[in-house]
Amino acid sequence: MTESSSMISLLILLLIISQCLSQSLHFSPPKSISINCGETVRSTINGKEWLPDKAFTTVGTPKKITIPVLDPTLSTVRSFPYLNNRHNKFCFDIFSYRGAKHMVRTTYFYGGVNGAASPSPPVFDQIVDGTFWSVVNTTEDFDKGVASYYEGVFVAKGNTMSVCLGVGEYTDSDPFISALEIVILGDSLYNSTNFDKHALRLISRHSFGYSGPIVRYPDDEFDRFWEPFQKTSLPAKKNDVLVSGLWNHPPSKIFDTVMQSKKSEPMEFHWPPTSLPSSNYYIALYFANDQSSSRVLSVSVNGITYFKKLNVTKDGAAVFTTQWPLSGATNITVTPVSGWNSVPSINGGEIFQVLPVGNKTHTGDVIALERVKKSFHNHPIDWSGDPCFPPEYSWTGIKCSLGSRNRVVSLNLTSMGLTGSLSPKIARLTALTDIWLGNNSLSGSIPDLGKLRMLEKLHLEDNQFSGEISSSLGNITGLHELFLQNNNLTGQIPSMLLTKPGLDLRTSGNNLESLSPS
Repeated sequence: MTESSSMISLLILLLIISQCLSQSLHFSPPKSISINCGETVRSTINGKEWLPDKAFTTVGTPKKITIPVLDPTLSTVRSFPYLNNRHNKFCFDIFSYRGAKHMVRTTYFYGGVNGAASPSPPVFDQIVDGTFWSVVNTTEDFDKGVASYYEGVFVAKGNTMSVCLGVGEYTDSDPFISALEIVILGDSLYNSTNFDKHALRLISRHSFGYSGPIVRYPDDEFDRFWEPFQKTSLPAKKNDVLVSGLWNHPPSKIFDTVMQSKKSEPMEFHWPPTSLPSSNYYIALYFANDQSSSRVLSVSVNGITYFKKLNVTKDGAAVFTTQWPLSGATNITVTPVSGWNSVPSINGGEIFQVLPVGNKTHTGDVIALERVKKSFHNHPIDWSGDPCFPPEYSWTGIKCSLGSRNRVVSLNLTSMGLTGSLSPKIARLTALTDIWLGNNSLSGSIPDLGKLRMLEKLHLEDNQFSGEISSSLGNITGLHELFLQNNNLTGQIPSMLLTKPGLDLRTSGNNLESLSPS
């Protein structure tokens, strides 16, 4: 890639802020919700309120970790069933602000919760709404005796956000989660990203030259985690600067230390410390200068110019790119610009994988399915989150047409042991071609389904439905299978059904007044 083409194809933003505050910043707690998964009571830990998780999910089992932990939020988990649930997802539904950016952080500490037969943590997927977020693999951290956390930035599409764990092909025991946090982010944060099309998955966030504990709230107003990062070959030093006003609001504490070259020569280091999958990445690098004169630097990533002639003053500077292609190991090089007696240095960095935002099911279908779900007393356990997305994690029994409108076209819950009734709101799933609810224990009347103009097959046999058969079924042009046998239906079979050409009508085993054709 040439320097000119990289400048054309990749968006790089430079922001240098000239505002300097005379006193330390004090932040109010961020707008957030913190859920202690598996816990049954509200608690306050280190001044932060944690809620039990039972109000946010209806499935899974709360469990206690049997090994000692220093962080109380790691002492419990919510565990979800693995057996016979391949490609099922289990979700937490959380209130959100439509259109706002939300930082989602999940924390995992296995603690051997799945028993001696499963000494290693399971590997599974995590999903936000209809977007595949990441694979969760905590094995390496668990072997070190530490928790794993994952962080992403997503824009809420509605008034609730679903954070889900998915049973993947590689999952071999019950998925689990220790904690879930949602934080509303400020408008300026990561605002060069088109969140209508993309989400961000955190890869690394570091305070360079720093060796202390993780920097977070109250130093970071949004409670982001800034991990320490030092290289023995590159000296670290204290900085005497006060930086504020950068778009991503990095905490002033990360500018208190700096990683720099020993002299005025290029400084190269491997960052992030992990090998990256081939993808596009959002990168933000932060600089400050405690010298009286400016420091002019050039920055490159894997030998490709990232920014030329960056003028770093005491007021600070930040460089952003929203779509930088990376794969494997990544090297950052900071070089002094010729003619300037500058010692290369850097204070902090963030890198996110840019994710494609998943689709969402047609809103009307979601509302209708929620009503149908409530009318079933024992709906499938994975009926939470988006019904159709991601496609490999659609709800049990649901098939969707994936296109511009993403409609539900088939409902098949045959022999699922369902009880309860069938909500009239099912008639609002107007793209349905097939309904298969046979061999359950559903009762009550069969709702008027005349509005389902696309319906071809309706199977309600071997249930406990009562009442009369609606004549509106005869108006559905394409209906060619209507199985109602072995229920408690009464009244007459509508003549429109008896004379409808091409209809396979089965009504035996009821208390109907007209002779059954079969």
